Amino acid sequence: MIKKKSLSLLLCILVSLFAEISAKPTEAVVGEKWTVEEMLSAEQASAFQISPDGRMAVWLKSALNKEREKMVTNLQLSYLNEKRKIELTRGNESSTNPRWSPDGQLIAFITARSSKGKSSAEDEPKPQIWLINPYGGEPWPLTETSRGVMLLEWLDAENLLFAAQEDSSSYENRVKERKDGSKVVEDELHTPPVRLFCVSVKTKKVVRVTDNEDRISSFYVSPDGSSFVSIHEKSLRYVYDNKIKPEVYLYDIKSRKRKQLFTERKFNIGQIKWMQNSKAFYATNDYTSHPQYVHATVTEVYYYELESGETIKVDLDWERGLSSGLEVTEDGFLALLANGVKNRLARYYLKSGRWERGFIEFSEPRHKENLFGLALSKDYKTLLYSYSTSSEPLQWYKATVEGTKISSGTELTDLNPNFKKKAIAKTEIVRWKGALNEEVEGILYYPHNYQVGKKYPLVVMIHGGPFGADLDTWSDSWSRPQNLVAERGSFVFKANYHGSSNYGLKWAESISNGKYYELEIPDIEKGVDYLIERGLVDSDKLGVMGWSNGGILTTALTVETSRYKAASAGAADVDWTSDWGNADEGATFDGYYFGKSPLEDPQLYIRKSPFYRLDKVRTPTIIFFGSEDVRVPAEQGWMHFRALQQLGNTDVRFLIFPGEGHSPKKFVHLRRKVEEELQWFDKYLFKTFKPENEAIKPDSLLAYKMKLASTKRDGRRYGEMKNGYLVPETIKWEGLERLELGRFEVTRAQ
Repeated sequence: MIKKKSLSLLLCILVSLFAEISAKPTEAVVGEKWTVEEMLSAEQASAFQISPDGRMAVWLKSALNKEREKMVTNLQLSYLNEKRKIELTRGNESSTNPRWSPDGQLIAFITARSSKGKSSAEDEPKPQIWLINPYGGEPWPLTETSRGVMLLEWLDAENLLFAAQEDSSSYENRVKERKDGSKVVEDELHTPPVRLFCVSVKTKKVVRVTDNEDRISSFYVSPDGSSFVSIHEKSLRYVYDNKIKPEVYLYDIKSRKRKQLFTERKFNIGQIKWMQNSKAFYATNDYTSHPQYVHATVTEVYYYELESGETIKVDLDWERGLSSGLEVTEDGFLALLANGVKNRLARYYLKSGRWERGFIEFSEPRHKENLFGLALSKDYKTLLYSYSTSSEPLQWYKATVEGTKISSGTELTDLNPNFKKKAIAKTEIVRWKGALNEEVEGILYYPHNYQVGKKYPLVVMIHGGPFGADLDTWSDSWSRPQNLVAERGSFVFKANYHGSSNYGLKWAESISNGKYYELEIPDIEKGVDYLIERGLVDSDKLGVMGWSNGGILTTALTVETSRYKAASAGAADVDWTSDWGNADEGATFDGYYFGKSPLEDPQLYIRKSPFYRLDKVRTPTIIFFGSEDVRVPAEQGWMHFRALQQLGNTDVRFLIFPGEGHSPKKFVHLRRKVEEELQWFDKYLFKTFKPENEAIKPDSLLAYKMKLASTKRDGRRYGEMKNGYLVPETIKWEGLERLELGRFEVTRAQ
């Protein structure tokens, strides 16, 4: 039975809640607030493979493993004609590279889990091939290589091919015996080759298949198991200078003979997709007009026929090229075409030596352009695809393909069900005139509490690359937490500045050869001005953040202007001469975007380096780096930090994550990054930061007493005087701006 006092309180809350919802404009977002942990631990799905009979799909699900403090991937099995899903693997070690056997009776995958119980720190298990029966039972190990397995593919129902480094040489053993931890940089002579081996499912016997002296980075087996195409890395310094290119070979397994393909300099082969008849395959190629450096590219498609040995370029009739995803059909292929912030799905038919394109029509129109992954069944009738928008979390769907028409997709995954309760920012695709008066495209996230006619703060979040892009897909992450910022009552703005991918080669190459910084900065600044002119943004409340190239451009903006009140620069270069010598791709990146090396034009590198102009910075800046970053070494962060600290013109804070590379992986570091970043913006942009008393434990009796002491009183009575009456103190309800609740129980007398 509900007491009158409780019933009255409940009615008051319901009336207040109704008034709160009714008073909100339709643009406002209602839902639970986000926590940093919820955002960071978002589940992800990838690597979908449909079984040979088309009944099931195996895929990888990534989720936070709190014991290991990192994201761990495990195998999932989904039935395509019924709502049934099985978790095939569990544990603290990730499982990757799932592959169906040709007869569909087994699934092979790679994992570093131990088959002998717990291992000591000195005897950490190496990644090996494991097998599992999709119809039930525990997985079991197939290989025991000393260095571990890197890649795998089925050769036939009883044998697998895998890539692995050769066993330790006598030279390595001698070094190990001496306990010599010295490393020779790019030691071509003693770095072991990566070769292909065949292992029998029944006997576990391993036989070497190739005797190459280089390193096989990827390989693709024909459906009939008679051939494979492999890509060989020829130089340990290729990432640094792009001089000695990888080579592509076609192997005949029976004769053990190989033939080199795609020998011209223009070829940078990425992926091979075989026709089901094993007589031909398609290859993707990242084309650049630069004679040496491979940075900004457009993805082309080539067709190779085994019998004739002819290589034919497919005319996609699409200037922006391929985005991601190519699935071979019986008479051509399906392809996701690059289309700015979106993709466009098309089907290509091979007819009389040329390809005809037809754009795919969906019975569900909203799925038409927001596809970001594909998987096609062997009978070409079932398509799995991922759908998402920047304000709608990603899910995978199953649909039926009939020519250029796809039936309505049925949802296959249920990732992050807790997101349905969350407040999610409304988004808008925006376009404005940027540098060179060309149209620039981007995405605008609205504040959760948005009301028409009001102006709000703006945080610019800049993507990395620079050959990257912000697509119209769900992308909240540790590097750019959109909804955690939007719930603070701020717009979030992402710009696909000159040099971004998904807009074609001309756009991608526009900032090369000395034009780096010259177009990107105006693009972003003009985009911010456009939003201010629309009356959306308060020009006195601007912030900027980014990681890698996003951090580089963030730093450049703080040098160019003081209008940003807070900045976060992660893994950002400030001295390009240092980058040229210390970064793993120093010569390629700097040579491509600046046109010369610092040996050729040292003054150019001084002019381009923000370090020599950091005296102009007035924006409070927080800096992040991984201690083991080789893409942008942490020395850059030290130079940035020391310069701002010693100049003393603004506040600066510097965090280093020990043991981390270019992108932090440990959950504790990701959480620290986001929390520190948000706190920095709360302090300098939103002006809402209230420092904690670090001397007092939050759950202590003293903390409770101090909290109680902060309540409002009139003499010895709790409450506050209004119009001559003592009324209960109210506090705002989190997530609903206008709803207030009494701090204490309301008595009958009150």
